[in-house]
Amino acid sequence: MATYAIGDLQGCYEELIDLLDKINFDAAKDQLCFVGDLVNRGPHSLKTLRFVHALGANAVTVLGNHDLHLLAIAAGQEKYMHTGDTLAEILDAPDKDALLSWLGRQALVYQHEELKFTLVHAGLPPQWEVGQAREYAREVEMALTADNHKEYFAHMYGRQPAQWSERLDGWGRLRFITNCLTRLRYCDATGRLDFKEKLAPGRQAAGLFPWFELEQRASRHDKIIFGHWASLREYKFDYKAFNVYPTDRGCVWGGSLAALRLEDERFFSVASRQGIRLAAHS
Repeated sequence: MATYAIGDLQGCYEELIDLLDKINFDAAKDQLCFVGDLVNRGPHSLKTLRFVHALGANAVTVLGNHDLHLLAIAAGQEKYMHTGDTLAEILDAPDKDALLSWLGRQALVYQHEELKFTLVHAGLPPQWEVGQAREYAREVEMALTADNHKEYFAHMYGRQPAQWSERLDGWGRLRFITNCLTRLRYCDATGRLDFKEKLAPGRQAAGLFPWFELEQRASRHDKIIFGHWASLREYKFDYKAFNVYPTDRGCVWGGSLAALRLEDERFFSVASRQGIRLAAHS
C-alpha cells in the first residue's frame, strides 16, 4: 500500500491519468490525497471532479480557493466569475448537485495520523499549531454545510481582516480562516497576511516572508503538504528544512503534475499537456 499527495489539478484530467499510470496506482490498496483546486482554468474540470468523486474512500481532498470559488458561484455569487474560469460545464452538468454536495463536505485541513502529515491547500499563519488549524477549519466546514451556507459565500470574498486574533468573530473570523487555509503565500513577521505578492521568494517586497519561513511559526515541527503556489517550482531550496512539501508544479500553466509518496517522501511527476492549449490562446 502507498499513499500519494497530488498537487493542484485545476482540471488537468489527462495529466492526472498520466501520473496515476506512472506511479502504478492500484485502487485496491493505494490512497490518494489531493491538496485542493481540483477544478478551474484547465480544460477538463468536470471530468476531473467526476473522477476524484468516483474514487470514494480511495481518496481524500482538502478544499482550495478554486473549489470554494466554484461552490460560491453555484450558490449565487456569479458576480465573482472571472474571464478565465472553466466552470460552466460543471454548472450545466446533470450530476451537478451530487458533485457540488460532495465537494462542499470536504475538509480544509486533513491530518494523516499514521504517517504524521498534514494537508492544507495554502498555508498556516505563524500563530497556529496544526491542532488549532484543524479546529478553526471545522468552523468553516460547519458554515459550508449549514442550512444558510449561501450566506457564508456572500461574505467569503475579501482580504480583511489581515491578522489573526482569537477575538475575531462572525464573518470576519471565517473569512480570515478561509484565506489562510486556501490563499496564503506571504505574510510579515507578525503574521499579517499579504495577497499582492505571488511570485517565487526572493522577489517579494521588503518585510514579507513565505509563511513557512517564519522562525516563530508554531507549526514548524509538523510535516505540512500544501499546493496553491506554482511559482515555488522556480525557487530551488530544500523545503524539508522548513518541514514543508510544496506540490503545485503549475501543471495548468505548462509545468508538471506531481505526486509525493508519503511513505518515503519521494516525488513523481509528469509533464503538462497544456502547452499547446496555452499557445493557442496566447
